[in-house]
Amino acid sequence: MTESDTITPAQDLTGILGWRFLYTYANGWIYELYVKNATTIDYRIHTGHVGGRWVRDQTVDLVQLADDVFKISWTEPTGTSVVVNVLPGRRRIHGTIFFPAWIAEDGSKTVCFQNEHLDEMRAHRDAGPTYPITVVPEFALIHLAENMGVGNEAVIATGPENLPADYIAKARCRRTPLSETAVTGT
Repeated sequence: MTESDTITPAQDLTGILGWRFLYTYANGWIYELYVKNATTIDYRIHTGHVGGRWVRDQTVDLVQLADDVFKISWTEPTGTSVVVNVLPGRRRIHGTIFFPAWIAEDGSKTVCFQNEHLDEMRAHRDAGPTYPITVVPEFALIHLAENMGVGNEAVIATGPENLPADYIAKARCRRTPLSETAVTGT
């Protein structure tokens, strides 16, 4: 056994793979995140500085830090970096977003289905400015947690602007027990 084996805890990602979370940050921003598999997420941003943005197949680093504590981190083509700690059993998230200056100044350029604008996002990133980085650390409450199954392409398949007006209110009412293991529909 190497020292690395004793430092890195066993990785059991079954408590997060295939789960969709709808949550509200303390600053009022509402996000929805689906853990598609061990290396990929899809997400929608319903409200906030870049509300209306949605992304599919974002490559991430996903690890289990402890029982029922997961960390998801990634860097977007925009230059934004994100770290999200998910504690499903406590219905709590802590996210930190690192916005480059060009997004902090005007996030509207990123409000789109990013996958159809990757070259444009990279061009904005490269044009900058990058600095100063704006760091936004916030706690969030998970309103909805549903096991949608791994690799479900239907979970985040449209932008927030195409959802029914009462989507968030209905989702908050469908509070699913986190012990549920059966795959549920949308």
